[in-house]
Amino acid sequence: MDMKPRKIAKLVVFILLCEFAGIVGSFFTTPSIGTWYATLQKPWFTPPNWLFGPVWITLYFLMGVSLYFVWEKGLKKKNVKMSLYIFGMQLALNALWSILFFGLQSPLYGFVEIVALWIVIAVIIFKFYKVSKKAAILLMPYIAWVTIATALNYYVLILNP
Repeated sequence: MDMKPRKIAKLVVFILLCEFAGIVGSFFTTPSIGTWYATLQKPWFTPPNWLFGPVWITLYFLMGVSLYFVWEKGLKKKNVKMSLYIFGMQLALNALWSILFFGLQSPLYGFVEIVALWIVIAVIIFKFYKVSKKAAILLMPYIAWVTIATALNYYVLILNP
């Protein structure tokens, strides 16, 4: 794939933008992992703590590439603009979950928010599919992981009254 420097720079910016959402979330997540989160009852399917970092870094990378594929279709197109706005909403909701669940230590607020996040991810996959099938496919691991995270959040909520 032959890319011009401007396009490469845009791709890098989109990837960094998405990774930045993860960095924001990590400010709230990291301090709670060894303290509050460690004390919670968790379901049997809880992934090991060491897995979350690499998975999220990869997912943010895929989000950035996906965002690039949609942007590349042209900002003058109404469906591209709308898709980018919804993607921004999704990215903000993504960071907000860490603030609610870990920062406020609220599985209830986290659960309500992650359900909204899942819905917006589903919408953005649908919207991206209309613009770029590659972009939509790159978000499939993301919705799969957030599905697991939603179930995990739910069980943390009910196991820790």
